[in-house]
Amino acid sequence: MITIKEVSELAKVSQATVSRTLNNHPTVKEANKAKVFAAIEKLGYKPNAFARALASNRSNSIGMLVGSLDGPFYGPLMHYAELTLRKKNLHLIVTSGQESKETEMDSISFLQSRQVDGLIVHSDMLTDDEIIKISKQTQEIVILNRYIPELSKQCICIDNELGGFLATTHLLECNHRKIACITGQLSKIDSRNRLQGYRKALSDYSLPYDENLIIEGRFDHEGNHETTRRLLDRAPDITAIFCQNDNIALAVYDVCLERGLVVGEDISIVGFDNDTYSQHIRPGLTTVNFPIIEMGIESARAILSLVNDEEYAIKYKLSPSLVIRNSVKTLD
Repeated sequence: MITIKEVSELAKVSQATVSRTLNNHPTVKEANKAKVFAAIEKLGYKPNAFARALASNRSNSIGMLVGSLDGPFYGPLMHYAELTLRKKNLHLIVTSGQESKETEMDSISFLQSRQVDGLIVHSDMLTDDEIIKISKQTQEIVILNRYIPELSKQCICIDNELGGFLATTHLLECNHRKIACITGQLSKIDSRNRLQGYRKALSDYSLPYDENLIIEGRFDHEGNHETTRRLLDRAPDITAIFCQNDNIALAVYDVCLERGLVVGEDISIVGFDNDTYSQHIRPGLTTVNFPIIEMGIESARAILSLVNDEEYAIKYKLSPSLVIRNSVKTLD
């Protein structure tokens, strides 16, 4: 491996001059810069990222914590964040929390050990106080999908309560009154906020909240088929289901097929997220659009402004919208 010493010997300058050249230090003479770059090109030298980080106090990388590295939610979030950062010549280092507080803390520690210039954090398990503590260690931090008053200018979230309200109100406007809700994991604030939106819509129509119509599912695919079967067994008179994400809705479609129920006729379904496949299943799934692409781009722009100490008005709350397809029937 070519070393900085070999570059300095070929360029006939000091190792300190090579280091300052690599870090674009303004005191380096243009003639010496030319010698260093010529030597680098001839030798094929690749600067050590950690050495450069120590010298410049910048690693040109951003760390990102997400819940999982797969699925239709986190994929676009990571993709558009990275796309935006790469345009500014920064790299994205991603780790996942895997629904474990210990793993999330370990992931944050790993990213900090890599000397990342800033953190984008989508945490399900860490408390507000724990995130505030992390922000004191790494001040350049953007928090996704939750609101922490002490870090209000560094939070970006979707109005999940509004999303749940829109989904449920649409069913109510279509004259449904026995509306069930399959939530995501209630340990997640997204699930609780979407459920609150469901409750608000019922309240606006002067309908009681019936716990028998609520059942906890999961945002991934695990166990949602059995959850749906239990719901239909205990509440066979429901006419509609609000599924708190489109993965849950897919399971409901499957179970309805098992039981000879026609979605959009015998039972109405509204999902949440507007995943790519929601427009391709039949009938097309009416769902709440989660502006995940916008969140990915906005998170990158926000962290760039913090890292570069630039003025930027972070768009704190992103708005969901209802996408109407064919999975809901209007009752007489």
